[in-house]
Order: sequence, then structure tokens, then C-alpha cells
Amino acid sequence: MKVSEYLTRDEMKYFTRRSNRRGAWLVLKNWLIIATIFTCVALWTNPLSILIAIFLLGGRQIGVSVLMHEAGHKTLFETPKLNGLIGQWLGAYPVLGDCTAYAASHREHHRNAGTEADPDLPNYQSYPISKASFYRKMSRDITGRTGIKQLAGLFTGKGGSLLMAEGESSNALWQGLAANGLFFLVLFFCGIGELYILWVAAYLTSYPLIARIRQVAEHGAVADLYDVDPRLHTRTIIPRWFEEGVICANDVNYHLEHHLLPSVPIYKLKELHRLLNKKGFYKDHPQAIVHGYGDVIRQAVPELA
Repeated sequence: MKVSEYLTRDEMKYFTRRSNRRGAWLVLKNWLIIATIFTCVALWTNPLSILIAIFLLGGRQIGVSVLMHEAGHKTLFETPKLNGLIGQWLGAYPVLGDCTAYAASHREHHRNAGTEADPDLPNYQSYPISKASFYRKMSRDITGRTGIKQLAGLFTGKGGSLLMAEGESSNALWQGLAANGLFFLVLFFCGIGELYILWVAAYLTSYPLIARIRQVAEHGAVADLYDVDPRLHTRTIIPRWFEEGVICANDVNYHLEHHLLPSVPIYKLKELHRLLNKKGFYKDHPQAIVHGYGDVIRQAVPELA
């Protein structure tokens, strides 16, 4: 299967063209949503609003990690300078990541997806799994054990877990701590510095939980994990309205299209999906498109079906 069988040269040129305007809007939108969440909790502080905020902030941390991902691919902005500067300080550092380290291992994932050499295989090769195993994983995530293990790995330099592959422990950890310090100061000068604890709580709980669901959705229990055709080793999820912006921030659910053409900016993947659908790209692979993350979980955990 070749991309040129489905896309003309002009279409590929259009879809791979970056836009500073669209990249800037994507970054601004993510941080406006984060600001809105903190504002709502500040105005209506109660146990329910705090729990909802922690869950939503985990989804927004996925959102900024997607910005890191895009900057690592050099697709968020038109120039390497903007991808590096904004991708690091407004994408990677707030979640203690590093565009450079992430991109290095992520390129290997793309290069080897559909083979036994895929470095990310440990995150999803065991699926489908039993209900008991799935619940144990969810329990570790939501109680903070996964997040604490990841955080400890970043400080020890060993890294490796749901959020980053082995070897991605950052040379930029101090920059990440500095970015979080600046974030705290912004909240402090807004009179809500104590609410920074919600960002930490989300990082340790809902962020790893949503990251796990995303990884399972992208490559777990697929048609053939060891076939290089992306229609077999990954999938695209069409989210329910309540899943958008939380589990699949920034259209990250169009993962099949991303593997087909990694040079396409994430803000064009939905449009690419529609065009490929019209051209019959998915016709003989109905399993490559799933509607809703609930259906994905039922495929990954057959006992829940």
C-alpha cells in the first residue's frame, strides 16, 4: 500500500503544508481551556468541582503533550525555531517532557510500527487482556501509582512508562521544573496559587489514565499488530461528543492517518480522513475505524463486551 495510490502530489503538498496561524491557535486554545478550568474552580470551589477539574486537567495535559508531539514532528509551526521554542515551553515542559528526546524515540516508533522492532510495543502488545488485568491497570493509574513511578523515573533518569518510552527521561527536566514554577507564579499572582496542586494531582492520576486509554485505542487489540499497513496495526477513533477534548484533545484520535502520513499537521488530519474516506481507503478495512472509546475498550477487554 502506497500513499500515492490514494493522494495526488498536489493533495500531499496541501496536507503537509504547515501553518503558523493554525499552530498558534491550537496552542492558544489549549491554554485558554486550562485557564477556564482553573477559573471555574476558583469561582466555585467544592469537592465536585475539584474532582472534575482534576479529570479535565488530565485531558489538557494530554493536549499539551500532543503539542510536544507535533513540535517533535516539526509540524506544529512552519519553522524549526517556533516548533522548538513554543513546543518546548508551552507543550513539553509543563508536563516535564522534552521535544528533542521525545522525537528521537518517536521516530523509531513510526519507522518500525507494524513490526517487532516497534519500541512502544510494551505499552499495547498484551491486548486483548482480561477484565481483572484491565481493572488493575486502571487502579494503578487513578490512585497515582503509575504517575509516581513515571515521576520517579524522570528524576532518576531511568524513565519509561506510559507517558514516555525508555530513554526519553529528559535532559530538560530542570527547564520543566522552571516552567511549572512559572505556571505556579501566574496562578499565585492571580490569587489562586493554591490551585496549582490540581495540576500536580492531574499529572499523577488522570493524565496517566487517559494516556493509557489513548495508547490502547491507537494500537491495542488491532487487526494485526505486526503488519506494516497502518489500517491493520492502528486505528482511528471517531469520538462521542463527551470524549472530545478530554481523551482525544487536538484531533489526536486520527491516529491511522497520522501513521499514514506523519508529516501532516494534526490540525489537518480530520480533513485528510474525510478525503481518504471518499476515496475508499478504508473500504476493505472496517475495523480500522471505531466509533467511541467505549467500543475500543470492549475490543481490548472482551469480558466487558
